[in-house]
Amino acid sequence: MSASDILLYQQTGHIVTLTMNQHETRNAISDDAMIDAIVDACARINADNSVRVAIITGAGSAFSSGGNVKDMRDKKGMFGGTAVSIRDGYRTGIQRIPLAVSQLEVPIIAAVNGPAIGAGCDLTMMCDMRVASEKALFAESFVKVGLIPGDGGAWFLPRVVGVSRANEMAFTGEPVNAQTALAWGMVSRVVAPEALMEAALELAGRVAANPPSALRMTKKLIKESEHSRLDSLLEMSASMQALAHQTKDHAEAVNAIIEKRPPVFTGE
Repeated sequence: MSASDILLYQQTGHIVTLTMNQHETRNAISDDAMIDAIVDACARINADNSVRVAIITGAGSAFSSGGNVKDMRDKKGMFGGTAVSIRDGYRTGIQRIPLAVSQLEVPIIAAVNGPAIGAGCDLTMMCDMRVASEKALFAESFVKVGLIPGDGGAWFLPRVVGVSRANEMAFTGEPVNAQTALAWGMVSRVVAPEALMEAALELAGRVAANPPSALRMTKKLIKESEHSRLDSLLEMSASMQALAHQTKDHAEAVNAIIEKRPPVFTGE
């Protein structure tokens, strides 16, 4: 299966939809081909100024099963070799995904169509927004296979659900259903399975309606706020705001409000 078949890349207007498409592994993300495909897709999006928002989802009944359990059993791929080689394999393999997704310049929505297990759960936490099907499940289940969150889940999950709930998920390994995820703030909405992509695309459309340069700078500031001091963030905000004030899209937005008409943004 080619990279384009493993991760489907579809652009409609300013929205890119990425669909993990490995039914036989329930969209596991631990093999090199899927890792490369996700990383390459993030780079492709960053290089394309026509893209304003992305969606990632899974084909079939699962969002992502995370690590391939059969490969764990057989000590294959990233799960084989000495302790040193496994460590290096994580750093040059699956850990490239959180770095690529966190460096994605446009907002990304996880459309969680089914179980998101282990690294699959963490992949949803890496995204900026999450919409869930009623069939979605989230499990930080590494402890159930005697492992730890090796892909950055210990960093992402507490920032989404808080430390206490992240600890509950990580220490028990037990799944959280869609309604609990909604109550915990893991997802912004839960919809019927057949309405999932419509809901994700509707949200993406509301995001994509805004000026692309302002979107990218806003996301950068929010990401930077995760580890910056207030004074540092304010300084960056002032610099980015100075740039934003000079854009044609800013002038178009202001004029459209005054003239009571829909704006037309060009990214300039």
